[in-house]
Amino acid sequence: MTPFTRPELQEARRAIASLLYKCEKVQPKLSASSSQATLLRRRIEALRISLSLIDRELAQAEDSDGK
Repeated sequence: MTPFTRPELQEARRAIASLLYKCEKVQPKLSASSSQATLLRRRIEALRISLSLIDRELAQAEDSDGK
């Protein structure tokens, strides 16, 4: 995998967190059974996974910097 710098990861995390917030804000306005709601739920889950992976990379970078 391509190594990313800490600032790149932090900026990506900020952008994804913002997009996740906006998606979660829209979610209650959609009909639960609509295809748009299904797509939005899947996007939200993908964004959460992305944040988790970025957080893991940042934590590993901190561990390697501290050693």
